[in-house]
Amino acid sequence: MVFKAEYIWIDGTAPTAKLRSKTRVLADGADLPTWGFDGSSTNQALGSASDCVLKPVFTCPDPIRGGANVLVLCEVLDTEMAPHPTNTRALLTPVADQFAEQEPIFGIEQEYTFFADNRPLGFPAGGFPAPQGGYYCGVGADEIFGRAIVEKHLDHCIAAGLAVCGINAEVMPGQWEFQIGPVDAVTASDHLWIARWLLYRTAEDFGVAATLDPKPVRGDWNGAGAHTNFSTRAMREGYAPIITACEALGDNVLDHVHNYGFGIEGRLTGQHETAPWNVFSYGVSDRGASIRIPWQVEVEQKGYIEDRRPNANCDPYVVTRLIVNTCCSALEKAGQV
Repeated sequence: MVFKAEYIWIDGTAPTAKLRSKTRVLADGADLPTWGFDGSSTNQALGSASDCVLKPVFTCPDPIRGGANVLVLCEVLDTEMAPHPTNTRALLTPVADQFAEQEPIFGIEQEYTFFADNRPLGFPAGGFPAPQGGYYCGVGADEIFGRAIVEKHLDHCIAAGLAVCGINAEVMPGQWEFQIGPVDAVTASDHLWIARWLLYRTAEDFGVAATLDPKPVRGDWNGAGAHTNFSTRAMREGYAPIITACEALGDNVLDHVHNYGFGIEGRLTGQHETAPWNVFSYGVSDRGASIRIPWQVEVEQKGYIEDRRPNANCDPYVVTRLIVNTCCSALEKAGQV
């Protein structure tokens, strides 16, 4: 007996990395070995020294192939078995370990847009649909496009054992969202990358492409983000640490924004439920702020915050590392742990 292992990794494409994958057939009961690939074809090596290494770091059932088949998320190493420069997971894990006692957790809201025939699903050929308004969490064939793909993707994420916690239609036609969490930084990021792979693979079967472009349609249309909800144990127990975290994020604005996904200036304009990319603010129930404090958090004087700045095309390993490092360092300094 044999099983199929789909090795999945993040490539070196700039300015936004892509997912790659290939299949290995293994004997029943075999351990998952390290494996190689041609880095010169993934923007991760020169042709004269093209070998790169895949190191399995997270495995889950393959809901598309079924049976004993698995999906294998990998870190990329060089041939000296050191983390490749594109391996952002290797930068996150020591930071997550450093602040583990504060119990930071994340919930990430992944927005995306379906495209078919070079236009968003639901956009008429050569024109535009009705303005935004009825599409968000809508129902009916005149307002919802791609639901069959979305439902199949959700089923696949659940069958894979990912920490998916919801889906909804978004503000623009053909635009949707799924949520991962609440779990720790490494788990949230691993699961989000696998969920993205499953999204692309599921849409492929319908002849549709899914894109994480943060501004897929210019003009009076919402962009696509990856709103990132965050808390530590202290934040879940009191309100003062929440304010400390918000203030700390305000002291590190550009370091975060410049690493929250390519094209962020086109999305964070101060319109369409965003704050300007270079102006920091936080507020209760304010979707026009950089950081939103949910209304119930203020009422209960404990909970979490939502960083609304990350793009849909962000690298979650980078986003979670920056938030943990910034907020947990400030909480530690303030003695709010």
